[in-house]
Amino acid sequence: MSFFERLGERIDAVDSVVSVGLDPDPKRLPDHLADHDLPRWAFNRRIIDATHEHAACYKPNLAFYEDSDGWRALRETVAYAEGKGVPVLLDAKRADIGNTARQYAKLLDRRGSDPARGSGLAADAITVNPYLGRDALEPFLSREDKGVFVLCRTSNPGGSDFQNLLVGNDKHLYEYVAQRASEWNVNGNVGLVVGATTPDELERVRELVPDLPFLVPGVGAQGGDAEAAVEFGLAGGVGLVNSSRGIIFAGEGETFDKAAGQAAKRLKGRLNRHRD
Repeated sequence: MSFFERLGERIDAVDSVVSVGLDPDPKRLPDHLADHDLPRWAFNRRIIDATHEHAACYKPNLAFYEDSDGWRALRETVAYAEGKGVPVLLDAKRADIGNTARQYAKLLDRRGSDPARGSGLAADAITVNPYLGRDALEPFLSREDKGVFVLCRTSNPGGSDFQNLLVGNDKHLYEYVAQRASEWNVNGNVGLVVGATTPDELERVRELVPDLPFLVPGVGAQGGDAEAAVEFGLAGGVGLVNSSRGIIFAGEGETFDKAAGQAAKRLKGRLNRHRD
């Protein structure tokens, strides 16, 4: 079964397209978790317990885990989410040439019990950067059972610096990326990252690639368009709308997890009002 088939089953099971971004900024973790061996894992576990019934997917951003304790916390997090039946999408934005790309792709492997076997996390999907071209993404694209979300039109204000450049045939770079990504979808495992903060461009990408599922960031703390995220982000009912800070940092103190659960439930309801 492909990633998007599994994701579709998860969406149906919980009636939700919410992706919960697990970005445990150490500076924002509740003080009472500081004494734990792995505070980020302790935080994530409680977030998962509080939100899994509303989550179609979890999306940890690797930037918050790239130290020795962080990798340990991330491995525990991925395994715990898997135990809850929730897919995990690594927000890694990886791409490189040759053997380097093949090493990056090992993030998707099942690590096993031997620490010497590398950094595999057994995640279900990953975000990648198309700037280096098809060959740099081939180690990811060739994994038929893993989802590959290609950065297309990102939600940050500076995304237009390059993504909106006209590159020929009256097309912007992000439009060209979308079309090329569709051509790369020979294994049915390619999606696009398209932000909800630029709803007109989100609509335009959907026109160009009607069959690719989108990961739509920017609906939470960035204030993106929830209706557009649902209307244009889903393909055949499959796609993800992500919120990170808006969910995991919805509350503070010892009841932070309850606030996160309520925030995830609210976003689920908000998005479902626009679903078919």
